[in-house]
Amino acid sequence: MSIDKNKAAVLFRGWEDGLIWSCLQGHMGKLILDDEENPASALIDIGDFCFFAGVPNDVLLNALSGEKLLIPKDEPWEKLIEDFYGSRVSRTFRYAIKKEPDVFDVKKLNNYIEALDHCYELKLFDRKIFEMAKSEKWSVDLCSQFSDYADYKKRAIGTAILHQGKLVAGASPYAVYNGGIEIEIDTKPEYRRKGLATVCGAKLILECLQRNIYPDWDAHDLRSVALAEKLGYHLDHPYVTYILADR
Repeated sequence: MSIDKNKAAVLFRGWEDGLIWSCLQGHMGKLILDDEENPASALIDIGDFCFFAGVPNDVLLNALSGEKLLIPKDEPWEKLIEDFYGSRVSRTFRYAIKKEPDVFDVKKLNNYIEALDHCYELKLFDRKIFEMAKSEKWSVDLCSQFSDYADYKKRAIGTAILHQGKLVAGASPYAVYNGGIEIEIDTKPEYRRKGLATVCGAKLILECLQRNIYPDWDAHDLRSVALAEKLGYHLDHPYVTYILADR
């Protein structure tokens, strides 16, 4: 029996998150319900993220394995997660960024790109860059949610900075949804604090704007918030997230 995503969507109503939309629209991720006919509880499992909505139900927590980021819709879910997992979870915050399609300053974004040092090469993702990103731990999330390059080419667009032919920074979709992407930006550790993430982000935003795609942003920490604001976004609100350790 196929799951009626419209019934599940009611449980997530008002939750403006690109990863949730991606799953509910059938692009990526897995939807798990307590009852497929009349769901009262729902879990969206997409990449490293799990979103919980509806009536708290520990049956959905039993469905998880491995390290995950658990994101509850409300306080009753927070309590269940803490009670169920105990010391396996640690509480932190992520930061929702406002969705403002007309907020970007194209001239400013182009200025960031033009300031890139000539020792670096800025390119769009191709098969070679995709394979480089997939091969290293620091960069794998730039393409981890796509089955292969053919899938990526069909549904995504990414920007990359190369140094001496090697990938050192990139911006790419972590997920896709109707009319938008959820941006992932990563920089090789030894190349951080050189402005490379700013350049990759600026280039990807401009490429998205040219294609009428919204470049959605969700920040994992305050440094990510600062980068988002530098590129033109504005902070919306922090939200509770639990880091689930593997057994």
